[in-house]
Amino acid sequence: MRANQDNPGTAMPDIPAPRIAPWATDFRRSRGRLAPEAPSPTRTEYQRDRDRIVHSTAFRRLAHKTQVFVPIEADHYRTRLTHTIEVAQIARSVARSLQLDDDLAEALALAHDLGHTPFGHTGEDAMELCMERWGGFDHNAQALRIVTRLESRYARYDGLNLSWEMLEGLVKHNGPLTWRNGSPVARYAKKGVPADIVEHDARQSLELWSHAGPEAQTAAIADDIAYNTHDIDDGLRAGLIDIDALKQVEFVGDLVREVERAHPGLDGQRVIHELTRRLITRFVEDVIAESQMRLRDSGCASVEDVRAQDRSMVTFSPAMASADKAIKKFLFANVYRHARILTVRRSAADVVEHLFRGFFDDPALLPGGRAEAAAECGESDRARIVCDYIAGMTDRFALSEHRRIFGDAPDLRSGSNRP
Repeated sequence: MRANQDNPGTAMPDIPAPRIAPWATDFRRSRGRLAPEAPSPTRTEYQRDRDRIVHSTAFRRLAHKTQVFVPIEADHYRTRLTHTIEVAQIARSVARSLQLDDDLAEALALAHDLGHTPFGHTGEDAMELCMERWGGFDHNAQALRIVTRLESRYARYDGLNLSWEMLEGLVKHNGPLTWRNGSPVARYAKKGVPADIVEHDARQSLELWSHAGPEAQTAAIADDIAYNTHDIDDGLRAGLIDIDALKQVEFVGDLVREVERAHPGLDGQRVIHELTRRLITRFVEDVIAESQMRLRDSGCASVEDVRAQDRSMVTFSPAMASADKAIKKFLFANVYRHARILTVRRSAADVVEHLFRGFFDDPALLPGGRAEAAAECGESDRARIVCDYIAGMTDRFALSEHRRIFGDAPDLRSGSNRP
């Protein structure tokens, strides 16, 4: 039994430790939270993190944010929320097979898209242009702002006061951001690490030079699996691509032919589902086998050993990485750059850019305290206030605000915008 720090006269039951591998993240050894809190009597640290994400305002907004297809077009396409739930399911399955802390992997998967703007990557690209003079826009940095500053639910602190391991995973799930000497690497090499990440790292070091723990790596690869397979699914259902075109794609074509041999004459909808489930299964099985081999061969004996490696430990085999690359190339050319999608993208980008300029030029258009704060600060802080407001919008609220300010809003249904 443990002492109850909130009520010293009582004791709390010990939470049994999960059966995890030596290289997994152990909740009993968490590096803690920026604002110290008494342990929960019923939940591990990472279960608390997961629950805080699920109950956050930012998480609820994902239900009405675009993944690829604008949700108002039809009910069955993925939104940011349904995509996130699918990522979490895959991450939990992989983590459990690798004997990692599956609660942490699930929590990171649930949080990985919190920083995205309305209208998917189109909105993010538009916001990047709007914020170019003031450091740009990065959805991982925005997620960090949300969970450390913008969520206002608790009496004692801003944000959600998540564990160190959660914050590290949010920021570094795609790999290190800097070299040991602090100089930026990878996609940050040209523009530098976003200011919000740098500022937080000065308060609470996230060791930006190292890889994230294996649970964060699991969430990242689960994201790849989910959007590859489900963007194929949505693209087929939307009629942007067809089964015959997929037969020409490495690995996918083999699975299509496998389905046709096993179920000759199967109707189209079932073919799509059979293909999607086989894709997920093969990807997951490959990640588990490759990651087990890497972890075993690397000699990792702790989570710190995983962080110290010069490459990700949870990833695809070389053959599956090649297939993953081929799928991404196909989707980029045939779905993300399809004429119907590009028409909607242009209109959605206009909405974000118009809103930004409108609010920036006339802060009185912002609601409540934001208007006062934006009117009293300099340009950089005003731009950040406007950015936070727009980035937090759902698609439909962004369109509603566009109508309020400009008197109209574009119709983003691709069927009504076909060239």
